[in-house]
Amino acid sequence: MRVLLVEDEPSIAEPLVVALGREGHDVVHAPDGTSALAAHADAAPPFELVLLDLRLPDMDGFDVCRALRARGDVPIIIVSARGEEIDTVLGLELGADDYLVKPFGVRVLLARMNAVMRRRAPVEAVEAAVGTGADAAPIRSGELEVDERAHLVRVAGEVVDLTPTEFALAAYLVRRPGAACSRDQLLADVWETSWTGSTKTVDVHVASLRRKLGERVRIDTVRGIGYRLVPSP
Repeated sequence: MRVLLVEDEPSIAEPLVVALGREGHDVVHAPDGTSALAAHADAAPPFELVLLDLRLPDMDGFDVCRALRARGDVPIIIVSARGEEIDTVLGLELGADDYLVKPFGVRVLLARMNAVMRRRAPVEAVEAAVGTGADAAPIRSGELEVDERAHLVRVAGEVVDLTPTEFALAAYLVRRPGAACSRDQLLADVWETSWTGSTKTVDVHVASLRRKLGERVRIDTVRGIGYRLVPSP
C-alpha cells in the first residue's frame, strides 16, 4: 500500500516508516502540512492512505484533513495525541475515516489501516464478494440505491459523494431495511473493531450520511440502541 505519513516528530515518524515498510507498505514521510499537501498533489501513483497527525509546525492538521478531503476520497486516519472527544468528532466530521489516539501499537495501526482499506475495496474485490448476476445487482430501498460493484450510491438517480466509511455504512443499512442496528454492531461489522470506547464515531458518520442522502432517505435513531434505515417502497 502506498501511504503518506504526515508527522513532525522524527522519533515517531522514523520508526513508523521502518515498521510499515517491513509490512510491505511504501511510505512517504511529510514533516508538515505544506509538504504533505504538495506530496499528495504530485504523487504518482496516488497515495492509497494518509496517516495524519494534528499538531504540525506550520498548520493545523484539521486544515490538512479538510484540504485532502476536498481533493478526493483518499482514506484518512488521524493519529494524534489529542484524545478529547471533541477532537475525534471534529476529525470525523471533516471526513477522516478513523481516529487513533497516541500512543498506540503498530499492530493496532495496521489493523485499523486494513479495516479502512477493506471498506473501500476495489471494484474487482467487491464483485468477487457479492458474486455475479442477480446477487451483484444494486440494492434499493425506495429512492436509495447502493451499487456495490460500481461503489456508487444514488438517491433519486443522482450520485451522492460519500467517503469510503459512509459508503460502507450505507451499504450495511440498506441490506437491513427496518432492522435496528446497535452502535456496537455497527462498530464490529462496518468499522471491524471491538473497541469499547465512545461510539461517537458511529453517531458522527450517521449524521454525515443523513445530511448527504437528504430528506428522501430516512435513517431513524433507535433510542438507547442505534439506528434503523426506514424501508421505502
